Amino acid sequence: MSTNQIAALARTHEPQLVLRRFLALDAAVTGANAVAYLTLSGPLGRFLGAGSGLLLGLGAFLAVYAGCVALLAARPAPPALGVRAVVEANLAWAALSLAALALWLTPTTAGAVWTVLQALTVAGFGLLQHLALRQRQASNV
Repeated sequence: MSTNQIAALARTHEPQLVLRRFLALDAAVTGANAVAYLTLSGPLGRFLGAGSGLLLGLGAFLAVYAGCVALLAARPAPPALGVRAVVEANLAWAALSLAALALWLTPTTAGAVWTVLQALTVAGFGLLQHLALRQRQASNV
């Protein structure tokens, strides 16, 4: 993906702002997911074929994670180490989601589709954040 494509997605050519926007979008989507899991764990659990306890635990974890990513996005210059941690966490989450689906989860069809879609979305956030971080570092040279 080129620098221009990344800038077009973020609607800015300022590398610092590109990175912050991708972090903020990640925090918003993750936070919305957390709220849904925390407030609708019963109905979502039945729909997805997951236990409400699992969704409550995931929701609590995602709420904390979203808050941390939001704090990072709010920094004028998010530290590279923090951004790398978010990228790696996103890639690990995507891989673990797919492994869980293959090895131990028994979701409904909707749950299996949801698991794959959210894994791809999270991996996409990780990729965009990685590319934005590289772009920022290249512009500082």
